[in-house]
Amino acid sequence: MALDDATMALLAELGKDAGPPIHELSIEEARAIGGALAGLSGAGPDLHAVREDTVPADDGYPIPVRVFIPSENSSGVLVYFHGGGWVIGSMADYDTLARKLAAETNCVVVLPDYRLAPEYAYPTAARDAWDVTNWTAASWPTEPLVVAGDSAGGNLAAVVAQQAVARGGPAMVLQILCYPVTDHHLDTVSYLDPANQLLLDRDLMIWFWDQYAPDPATRANPDASPLQGRLAGTPRALVLLAEHDVLRDEGEAYARALAESGVPVTMTIFDGQMHGFFQLVNVLPGAELAVRTVGNEVRSVIGGPVVDMQPPLV
Repeated sequence: MALDDATMALLAELGKDAGPPIHELSIEEARAIGGALAGLSGAGPDLHAVREDTVPADDGYPIPVRVFIPSENSSGVLVYFHGGGWVIGSMADYDTLARKLAAETNCVVVLPDYRLAPEYAYPTAARDAWDVTNWTAASWPTEPLVVAGDSAGGNLAAVVAQQAVARGGPAMVLQILCYPVTDHHLDTVSYLDPANQLLLDRDLMIWFWDQYAPDPATRANPDASPLQGRLAGTPRALVLLAEHDVLRDEGEAYARALAESGVPVTMTIFDGQMHGFFQLVNVLPGAELAVRTVGNEVRSVIGGPVVDMQPPLV
């Protein structure tokens, strides 16, 4: 189906002041545009507490994290890795979404500022994600652990889930992958479809890969392209995809590979949505529906009532 009305209106508004495409900008300019887009979501809900902390990386670097505590009696802990092609995005940009997820799931949400490329190229982001996940498991040892992320953050969540199996823990009850980057190939049908060249297009993904993994020989490694890894034994998965997204095919392929490996998986393709919609809570009704989908999946795993899934009015 066509993009929904809210998405069309947003793209029309953004198009009024459109400058050069992101992949033609400097790194600093690209990050500023990402921050401005995130700012459209406004403020998230008030929570019981929000605090800042740091996690020591394996090389001693202090990884900043923001911890969102929804209530005095949380039901679990969720590590959320933000999107942005491993190049843009920050915990400040994802504050509103993290607050929404904490309120929706009643889970403590740990949101890290993992190191970005090109200053810190592959595999730094994957290593930071692993260190934050282990710190979270050690900090909340009795809570069910969920790993989640969107786009490049979904890539990191999938990588961490695989590494936990290979390394014997920590135990996870769920992985939530929102339009994840799962493979380095750029020639799938969804990549080449003109209807999918929107906020994220093929040229921008080429640029992201060039910044993150400048040596093409490393891109097939499982901690860069988790579709090439061993999926058996990874936790139950929720895979959320956008209909109009260059990454849709590799997301579907990952969901199929999970199922073929014996992993329970639920995949939902959100009709009329584009890549990036999940972050735009308070802007796109599709994002609100996706957050509720996440909440229901988390509650089905750790306990709690399922809520009405009727989509909000556009």
